[in-house]
This record gives sequence, structure tokens and C-alpha cells, in this order.
Amino acid sequence: MTVMTNGFPKNFLNLVMLVALLVTAGAANAQTSQSPFAGPAPGASLDSEFLPVDEAYRQDFLFGSSDASIIFQIAPGYYLYRDKLALYRVEGEERSELPLDLTDGEVIWDDYFEKETEVYRQQLEIPLPQASGTARIELHYQGCADAGLCYPPQTRVFDVDYGSGSVVPVNNTSFSPPAGPAADGDDSGISLGFALLAAFIGGMILNLMPCVFPVLSIKLLAIGEAAHAPSQRHAHGWAYSAGVIASFVGIAALMLALRAGGEAIGWGFQLQSPVLVAALVYLFFAMGLSLSGVTEFGTRLMGLGHSLGDNQNLRGSVATGALATVVASPCTAPLMGSALGFAVTQPAAVALSVFGALGAGMAAPFLALTYAPRLARLLPPPGPWMDKFKQLLAFPMYLTAVWLLWVLGRQSGSDGVALVLAGAVAIAFALWLWPRPQWQWGKGSVALAAAALAIALLPRLDTVTATTTKSGYWQTYSAELLESARAQGKPVLANMTAAWCITCLANEKVVLSSDDISRAIEDLGVVALKGDWTNQDPQISALLARYGRTSVPLYLIYPADGGEARILPQVLTRQGVLEALNTAAGVAPTNQS
Repeated sequence: MTVMTNGFPKNFLNLVMLVALLVTAGAANAQTSQSPFAGPAPGASLDSEFLPVDEAYRQDFLFGSSDASIIFQIAPGYYLYRDKLALYRVEGEERSELPLDLTDGEVIWDDYFEKETEVYRQQLEIPLPQASGTARIELHYQGCADAGLCYPPQTRVFDVDYGSGSVVPVNNTSFSPPAGPAADGDDSGISLGFALLAAFIGGMILNLMPCVFPVLSIKLLAIGEAAHAPSQRHAHGWAYSAGVIASFVGIAALMLALRAGGEAIGWGFQLQSPVLVAALVYLFFAMGLSLSGVTEFGTRLMGLGHSLGDNQNLRGSVATGALATVVASPCTAPLMGSALGFAVTQPAAVALSVFGALGAGMAAPFLALTYAPRLARLLPPPGPWMDKFKQLLAFPMYLTAVWLLWVLGRQSGSDGVALVLAGAVAIAFALWLWPRPQWQWGKGSVALAAAALAIALLPRLDTVTATTTKSGYWQTYSAELLESARAQGKPVLANMTAAWCITCLANEKVVLSSDDISRAIEDLGVVALKGDWTNQDPQISALLARYGRTSVPLYLIYPADGGEARILPQVLTRQGVLEALNTAAGVAPTNQS
């Protein structure tokens, strides 16, 4: 192992992150594809063993003198779920469900739902209630292959002319947004140009979201160090931007590859891995120790130091951009949802360009600050204040480590937290013992052994099953609970969240847990469902995909009359939620504050 001039092993930090990322990717690939929701992303190529969805389930129309039917031609080795079939008639902005007159299917045991499920094979005929005039028909279905691959829920829309026996497909895509009243952030009909612009603006807004707070101190340090050296300030701005954009594209490429392999994952999936979360705990804790003066390796990572012009510090700025992306990417800002929902339905090159635009938007404000000459005049010249400033900014690093430990507790329980705390002590011991200024084999060997022990604890982290107990007025989300509440004619508030999504937590604390919202939910008889995506959950992944989203937060309000859900903005306001709840319950809005 090569030793840096300040005595810390140059590749130690890279080794920690590499091990974490490899284990994360390996764990994701090891997951099975048995879930009914673990299908490939639209537009992604399937393994040659499986058919594209439109070849596995072909739809034809059969017209008689006084009747008409949809005929499913189901490929051998594939089947359709009966309870996922639905038929709607669309008239303008009105959408009404049509009754299904189906024959009995085959009853099988479904491993995912752990219950007997009725399915159809080979051929299925669905009679159409209307047999004259014209109509727009919306068809919903979902199926699986016996070999294990299951496709995401599908939507197909057709204009049917019963008189002439003609059928015209209408905007048929695998992840069609729901028809009906326009939802906030509806991304139907989005173009590539709009997606790129929305991604760029959304990336800029992401800098204002709570998700980015943990890395603000790193940015402040970088600006402070380089403020009085314009050329180097510009170089660090571009290096940071390159790190952000490259990381966004890299994470997106890995996500798209795993989705093409059948994994039901979305944007921010990296923080669903306890191993990576634990590695980030180590990283932020060690960076805090560095800023507190225990060691100096953190300044290399953040592109800080007395010699701003050397290449190592520029590489540090690239690493800062990568770290900002890893921590900030799980959450979505306004305009991001529709852009990313569009991206995952496109070919890889188009999708990666949208994610690149998102990274460029996130990096743009910081890059612009490095070109602001007034910034240098606002700061005092370099001196002892910078050391005090670094020590002060160590505390946000410690707080970030505490937050990540809390996330880890949701993922791996108290045993996982105890393991990582023990590893953090080993990291602190290694940094304290590390021989400086020259290498000493005795101290160095013990320090390396302590660091190796901390890394060895990472694969021992297990994912615990989330509890399904009712918390306050929230019930744990499931597709069955949602369907049951809607069948009873009740309005439904669905909250898809995660412990690592700080925007989600802020919305819950400030808005969804407020007395006004709680009182409205109780008075209006709203069924409140919370889906926790801290760990992987195929049902939540399916719901996100149904509404063209790739990550949390996602807030849906289903009206009591059976209409389509309204998608709320990622950043909630009390008045906005109250208004949506009253509308869903059929109550005139009130001027509550």
C-alpha cells in the first residue's frame, strides 16, 4: 500500500468505498426476480430467455355482428393475473371502470403474495360491454413467466370503432401515467428537450433541499480555501462539477443495468444497502475527525490544503462532487420526478443524458460561485480563522454520521448499529495510532489491522424486516389495503417515504404530522397509508413505476368517488394537502391555515 506524504495510506478511503460499492452491487444482483413487480424497465433489453412484454401478451380484437371482445394471446410458459386485469372507458376527462365477464382461470400458489392466485394461460377473451358506436378503452394487466421473470403493471389504450371494426392504439407505453384528471407534475407527453430542461432546473433546486445539507460544509470549506486564488477557484469548481456529473451518470447506469436484469429498484437505491450506509458512517465520522485535527486525510478528499494547485487537491474536488451525489441523490426536487420518470422509459443513451443534465444542474450553482469575484472580497484573507472554521464544520460531519446511523437502525436494527459503532471506534483508533510523520511498522501494522476489522464488519450487516404495526393514523402500505379502501369508497392518502430521504422526513414533521392534517384525516375518514422504502420493497417500486416516478417522496391522494389519484408536489404545504384532502372527500375547501 502506497503511503501519502502526510502519513495516511493514499488508497485507504478508496478501498473502503470500493468494497462497499462492490458488496452493494453484488447484493442487488443476488436478489431474486420472483416478485410480481420485479420487471425490467421499459425500453430495456431482456435476456434472450424471456420475451418482450408485447410478444408475451398479444392483444387482438374480435368483432361480431352484435358483440366485440379483446383476445389475449399468451405465449407458452407465461400467464396473466386475474386480479390485475381492469378495463376502463375514457370519455374526455371522465374515466369509468367497466365490468369484466371472465371465465374461470387456473389457481396457483403465488410465492410473493403467499396465497392462491387465479391466472390465465394460452388465451383469454374479455367481452366488451358496448358493441356499437365508438369508444376509448383503457386496458390494465400484469403477467409473469414460469421461469421467474415478472413484468411491471401494463396499460394499453385503444380507440375502438364498433361499426367498422377498426382499432387504433393510443400512446401505448409500459409505464403509462394514469388517465383522468391532471395530476401535479403529470409527465404524459413529455419530450426529450423538456426532460433535459426539467432535469437541469430540478438539479439546481436540489441544492436547496434538505438532502444536500450534509455536504454544504464541504462546499463552504472548498470555497473558503480557494476564494483568494481565482484560477484555482475556477479549476476546483470544474473539478467538483465533473465529479457530480460523472457520479450521477455512473449511478444511473448501474440502476438501469440492474433494472434491465429484473431488479425492482429506483433512483436512490444505493442507500437501500446497509453496507453502503455503514461505509458512509465511517467516511463522515473519519472526515469529522480529520477536521477536528486527529488526522489530515480528509483535507485531501475535500480538495483542501495549503497547496491548492496540485493535482491531488483537484482530485479531491472530484471526490467531493461524488460524495455530494451519493448523499443527495436519493431525494427528488420539483421537476425532477417527471424528468426521471421519462428517463427510465427511454433507451440508455437518452436516459443517461437526462441524468447528466440533472448532475449539471446540481453542480451549476457551486460552479457559478467559484466565478463570483465578490465572494473573495467578502472573506478575510487566509489565516488562523480557517483552522477554527474547519474545526467548527467538523460537527455537521458528526451529525451526518448520527443521521446515517439512525437510517442504519431502520435497516439492520440495533445489532447493526452496534456493529458499525464498534467499527467507528476501530477507525478512530487506527487514525489516532497511525504513525506520523514517518512510517513505523509496529504502529502502522496495528492501525491497519484496526481499519481492516472495521471493513470486515460491513458484510455482517443484515437487513431486518420492517414492522407492519399501525403508527398513529398511518397504516403500512400494501396493494391489498389500498384496493380495499377504494372498494369501500373511502379517500386515501398514500405516503411513499424512506428514512434516508430528508425531504420526506421534513414533510412528515412539518406538514403530515401537524394538527390540521391529523384532524382533517380523522374528520374526513381518510385512510392514510405509509410505504417505507428504506429497504427494498417491490410493492412500493411498482406503485412508483405506476405513476412514472423512480424515487421517493411520492404523495398520492385517491378520491372517494373512485377516480384516479392526484400526485402532490415533492415539497408539501399544509394548505395544499388540506385542499387536496377536502377535494378527495367531496367537501368544499376551507380556509384552514
